[in-house]
Amino acid sequence: MKDFSQKYLELLTGEFAGINLTKIQSPEEFYQKQIVDSVLPQTESKVFKNALEATKLLVDVGFGGGFPVLPLAFMNPDKKFIGFDARAKKAQTVQKIANILGLTNVKLKHQRLEVVDFDMDVVITFKAVGKVSDYLPLLRTSKTLYVFFYKGPNFYELEDIEAMLEKDWELIEEKSYDVPGTEGRLLLGFKNRKVLRGTIQTEKIIKFSELL
Repeated sequence: MKDFSQKYLELLTGEFAGINLTKIQSPEEFYQKQIVDSVLPQTESKVFKNALEATKLLVDVGFGGGFPVLPLAFMNPDKKFIGFDARAKKAQTVQKIANILGLTNVKLKHQRLEVVDFDMDVVITFKAVGKVSDYLPLLRTSKTLYVFFYKGPNFYELEDIEAMLEKDWELIEEKSYDVPGTEGRLLLGFKNRKVLRGTIQTEKIIKFSELL
């Protein structure tokens, strides 16, 4: 993992520096805050690990510089990983980086989450994005979704999720753990209770299976 981290950082700060995919220049800081932070859910949470083993398919929404999707893909060459990001240029660049790093199990796409119908059981991750209450209502599916948010330890001071838990979602994981160089991490996992139809009205719906 250390060698992977070093090669990754060299690409981000070298060949692809103009895209501004990371502000971290220190190899050790990058390793802890980007690589280790990305993969800790799999090593620290049995719920996350079991969900990924069950589906063998993970979608990362808003991956930015490729976190956590690329480190997780590196750890799991037998599973498929899809990334959605709103910025086309960043999606194209991170795909190039994935190719250079030899990650053949990753597809990075310029894709809007709210127009996708998840017609397969899948794990979905959100890291360094907005509020849980902004993203869970966007999801559409008749299958089972396991949705994990990487959050800071002060999450409950900033957000209220009680209304969603009463109706559409079940909280399946709530785990705190340490990330060196940070204040810590809270992993929150959700599973849908019923069919989800999304809250955004749109004429164009894309089946997730068509994006694989």
